[in-house]
Amino acid sequence: MSLSRAPRAALLTALVAVGALTLSACVDGGKSGGGGDTNFVTNTGGIDTVAKGKRVAPSKLAGETLDGKQLDVADFKGKVVVLNVWGSWCGPCRAEAAYFAKVAKETADKGVQFVGINTRDPEKGPAIAFEKDHGVGYPSLYDPIGKLIVNGFPRGSLNPQSVPTTIVLDREGKMAARSLKALDDQGLRKMLDPLIAEK
Repeated sequence: MSLSRAPRAALLTALVAVGALTLSACVDGGKSGGGGDTNFVTNTGGIDTVAKGKRVAPSKLAGETLDGKQLDVADFKGKVVVLNVWGSWCGPCRAEAAYFAKVAKETADKGVQFVGINTRDPEKGPAIAFEKDHGVGYPSLYDPIGKLIVNGFPRGSLNPQSVPTTIVLDREGKMAARSLKALDDQGLRKMLDPLIAEK
């Protein structure tokens, strides 16, 4: 490795390590507050929201899916997009998976697209089995070391901070709501329905 590449490799390794530490190891709940200039507020249900005029778009969220296809979340602009950060090793992710599969089917004709971001599964096999076992029919980006999670969400925004995390993008592709805990169908619809109704 050349001297010019060594510092870049070390920096990338450090960023990924920081990202891994930032994402706690799978939580049942979580609290996050607005504060500073984040422009988001947390309601009593643990869902962070951002007012329409203050939302920001994620950075590039694109790559290979678990089934080997290429996917770019930006291609879904015009739809409400549900991003779910999950891992096959995560108990709360297993608990919410069937609810996500159900709501994805119920809302597909309302202009809603679900996209998973699978993380910390060193091989695709367990993640693919997880999706099959839980009836997950929507695509998941494969992000085994968290590069998309670290680089895909601007600092101070509704970024993932735990596994599972759910982030909903409005029809303009901007981050509108986030939950840092496992959700059932009612909790998920509580995040989604206002954005489906938005004009």
